[in-house]
Amino acid sequence: MKYIVHTDGAARGNPGPSAIGVVIQDDTGRTIYEMSRTLGIHTNNEAEYLAVIAALQYLKECRAGEADFYLDSELVVKQLLGQYRVKEPRLQALHGQATMLLNAVRKHAIRHVPRAKNARADELANEALDAEGRASPGV
Repeated sequence: MKYIVHTDGAARGNPGPSAIGVVIQDDTGRTIYEMSRTLGIHTNNEAEYLAVIAALQYLKECRAGEADFYLDSELVVKQLLGQYRVKEPRLQALHGQATMLLNAVRKHAIRHVPRAKNARADELANEALDAEGRASPGV
């Protein structure tokens, strides 16, 4: 089965409180997995990578052989495709982890999409941030 994966990371402040959203669908477009969670203090780019890593960990457990990834972070897409170098040390570590996990998915594609085409993953990440904001006194 081919999986369709939408991921998004969000940070309020850069760095600031951050969260991720992941939506995984089967090849018919039926959602089979959704998740969101807060991450603590990270940059937006770190959150974007952590969202991809969370999706890849799920796919690894499923022993996925094929997946198409859709991200609205052009930077992360181009870094994962090898079109941009990863200079920031903290991103280098996340890039390495994502690349290692990507190797477990035999056939994959990574594509940049506008935020509107990644709406559910974006919504999940922001819902997690909103919920944390309501739970934290003084935020």
